[in-house]
Amino acid sequence: MKNIEQMQEQRLEALRLTTSGAPRLPSNPFFGVGPITDATTDEVDSRLRRIAFDTWIEKTYRKFDDRGNDIGGFTTAEISRSMHRGYPADKILTDMMRAIHRYFHFPKTNRMAVGLGGGHSGYTVCVQHLMNANDASQRVYVDTPRPESDQSRAAGFFRQSWATQLIEMQRFAEKGCESRIHFAASEGVIPTAAELSALGVSIFVGVGHETTGANAYTSREVHELLNWIDGDPANRHAVFDATSMLGAMPWEPELVDAVMAKCCLFMPFQKAIGGVSGYFVASFTPHALALVEKNQQDPSWAIPRQLKIAPPIDARRPLSAERSVDAGPFYDAAEDRMLGGVINTYSALAFAETTFGLLQSEARVGSLVELNKRSAANRAVIDGWVESHPLFSLTVTDAERRGAAVTLLKVEDAGITDPAIHARIIARSKQLLGYEGFTHPNGAFEPGLDAARYVNAFPGTPGDYRAWVGGIREPADIVALLENLQYAYQRAKILVIEEELAKQGVTFAAPVKAGAMVHPEHAYTVLIADLVGLRRGVDGEPDDSEIRTYVEEKGGVFHAGPIGDRAALEKGRIHFFYQPNLSTEAEILPQTDKGQYDALIAAATFIPKASVFPFGGVRIGAGTGNMGSASWGGGNGEGGEAPLMNTPGINSRATAQMAMKAILKVVPDLPVDRLHQMVANGDFDTGRQLKDFPTAKLEGQKIAILGYGNIGREVAKLAKAFGMKVVIYARQHHQGWIESEGFDYAASPVEAATGADVLSVHIGLGRLDAATGVYSNAGVVDTQVLGAMNDGAVLVNYDRGEVVDVAALDRALSSGKIAHAAIDADLFKDAATGKLSGPMVPYLPLEERHKGKLELLPHAAADTDHPSRVTGAKQAVDQIFDVIRFKSVTNLKGDLPEGYVSAGGRTPAGIGRVTKRVVSEISGNAELLDELRRTSEKVAAIVGALSVVSDPSHRDRIIDRYTGLLAENAGRQRALLEQLGLYGPAAE
Repeated sequence: MKNIEQMQEQRLEALRLTTSGAPRLPSNPFFGVGPITDATTDEVDSRLRRIAFDTWIEKTYRKFDDRGNDIGGFTTAEISRSMHRGYPADKILTDMMRAIHRYFHFPKTNRMAVGLGGGHSGYTVCVQHLMNANDASQRVYVDTPRPESDQSRAAGFFRQSWATQLIEMQRFAEKGCESRIHFAASEGVIPTAAELSALGVSIFVGVGHETTGANAYTSREVHELLNWIDGDPANRHAVFDATSMLGAMPWEPELVDAVMAKCCLFMPFQKAIGGVSGYFVASFTPHALALVEKNQQDPSWAIPRQLKIAPPIDARRPLSAERSVDAGPFYDAAEDRMLGGVINTYSALAFAETTFGLLQSEARVGSLVELNKRSAANRAVIDGWVESHPLFSLTVTDAERRGAAVTLLKVEDAGITDPAIHARIIARSKQLLGYEGFTHPNGAFEPGLDAARYVNAFPGTPGDYRAWVGGIREPADIVALLENLQYAYQRAKILVIEEELAKQGVTFAAPVKAGAMVHPEHAYTVLIADLVGLRRGVDGEPDDSEIRTYVEEKGGVFHAGPIGDRAALEKGRIHFFYQPNLSTEAEILPQTDKGQYDALIAAATFIPKASVFPFGGVRIGAGTGNMGSASWGGGNGEGGEAPLMNTPGINSRATAQMAMKAILKVVPDLPVDRLHQMVANGDFDTGRQLKDFPTAKLEGQKIAILGYGNIGREVAKLAKAFGMKVVIYARQHHQGWIESEGFDYAASPVEAATGADVLSVHIGLGRLDAATGVYSNAGVVDTQVLGAMNDGAVLVNYDRGEVVDVAALDRALSSGKIAHAAIDADLFKDAATGKLSGPMVPYLPLEERHKGKLELLPHAAADTDHPSRVTGAKQAVDQIFDVIRFKSVTNLKGDLPEGYVSAGGRTPAGIGRVTKRVVSEISGNAELLDELRRTSEKVAAIVGALSVVSDPSHRDRIIDRYTGLLAENAGRQRALLEQLGLYGPAAE
């Protein structure tokens, strides 16, 4: 390379060009398969396709008894275990041949053979049957240079093998003469009709250009070839390698149809279509079949049994009987049947998969005409992109000869003149394009992009990247491929230059992870204005030791009390100041009105609007109505400069369990205290007096739940465990998830409450109307809702006091419509005046009028659980660390301020919705994930068998063998889903 300064300049330029990171990935990284494949985008898509294939097999291939009655479908297991002849194997083969013949527009006049092996086997079949060394007048032209000539010197055996086989067949035949074979001056070119006629050619063999396939012929060339055939169709034949042609012929539809009708084609279907077994198909025109029959009367060589397409008519006389294609492995479209059998060792499932794949491709892309159009369009996309990106050039300069299935690109980097360095960069770029990645001299590792696998140019060809880009690909995928090639080249260039500079003693510091450190000259401060532990320590004070330890383990500093000497705080650290006794505006504002703290953690404490927290705040719990600071736009979190966050789900189970406790105190309606006293006094006779205390069980009673948030869902799960009928009101887009969990959906609160024995409210306050100061859900539980319930029903409001219309509740208690109400709402008392405030206040007069019918709690249901409060505080600490270090916001409420990024939601495992973050976290738990996979596969296997097996005795055998295994794994699957937090509705 050039001097150190120039190398440094090139490295910096490559860094600049890649500073925005890797481009969008293609939907599928495999670019070395073929123009038509199953096109699955990833492992999940592939597995789903396999399931769809199994279902298709079961529906398509049916069993019939001797009276013709349908007695069920064949399964993939049955087909894979069976012989590959007879029914349904013969039908599967016929269906595949019919599907191929139909989709690719082969004319009914042409027959199509099927045989073992891939494309080279198909080529051999065509050549061995059409060429005859005993015919001295027969001349063959192949569009590739003579083997071992100067023109073919760059090609290896693979490329030269086409022509080599022609020569060897002539060379080793008794009457052969290799001079009867004419070779092209350059590969992939078709002579004119006049030139072929002048050479006396009777068979043209087209294998196409190595880099772009046989679809790289120009329209003019194809017209010339067809004109040549038309001059003497009975004696002139063309054979094409259709590996890259099928679905990628960039010519007008009429010309494509003419090629399919007038030419023979061979193709490896395990490559062209995506089959799993090595086999080929080859189409023959009627004139070609006549030539095969003629050659068999005077054969010049033996043809292996597996490749023979003209077997003896009389199978008992394999040597002397007349041979005919009428007994060969041909599909005759005119008669819609296979004329002869197929040599064994085939997989019927592989044939079925080809049919299924073609049907899927047709459904996704459309007809063959559409597929050809898309291939040509993709070629145009490549042409346009390369034209505007000078780093790349197209190896095939003639636009018409670039092919529509394969593209070959070369890098034109003026800064890299050493061929060895160029080769190293290309090789390294392919490591990055695949899954290997590479490591820089300073130890920094760049993981593989997995954007493009198998983009290798063949040895000796003048190019750097070769990729299949046929019509099965979306144009956006083609652009993504090209952009990833460019990115990977630049990144590999950086690496190789660094390796070269390292030889000169130039080193580079190991990179620092972006955002991993706080600013070293700033001491960050966080106010904790609520209890982070409800358990008392040995000193009688609330125990904060768990959170103190957690903060310190994360690298923070925990302080008891307010900020003292700010200058004494250690810089580059996050400092947490714990003041659990702050509660009133008079106490909070003097410490927060000037942004003294960067961030806040609070639970029940009301945060004044004038408090300033420039980095945001976290509410331990779900509701944020008390977080009034203007820094994040108040309790709705709208329009502020800092993010407002919460910790939803932390206390959901505690609240739900307290709600169930409130219900169980009065339902079943058994006077437990009275019975206890009678028993304790020895004043009860079970046989005589028990009838005087009738009661009803919870099972079968209806509970209406308003809200399908974390708490509402937990209450629903507990109620279901008691056997209650659960009806949930929520927004309509939750209906599918509600019903999937076995609950009933109601479109309105009244509909949910109709006929309910219990009503539990968990909808939250809703949005605050800034103009009226009223929350949207205030008074939702009104006279109409309460009146729809059964007489003597129970109301539980462990949500917000305002969601119930207190006057309506007063009337319902008076009439007996509501027999008992449990309310949990905030109640505040001014220390100086003793004046009460908060949403509980309106309920207090009801307690006087309805003695024994109300249970009033000071919003304690969610805040009396020490482990929940500690868990919430730990999560809040995590959120503050992420906001300060990375400007990453978890559990955002309201607007995302400029400069921040959302990290989505986070709840405890099994609480709330299944988020991408939940799935991401469990993906690292390999042991549990593997166990879930094993149990799920067993459940799926047994259930799948039961769903498809129709024979009663067979089904009974499965039930007898696998019931225990099914029950065991279904139970374990459910437990694992809940443990991993995968059981529940998906996040929006």
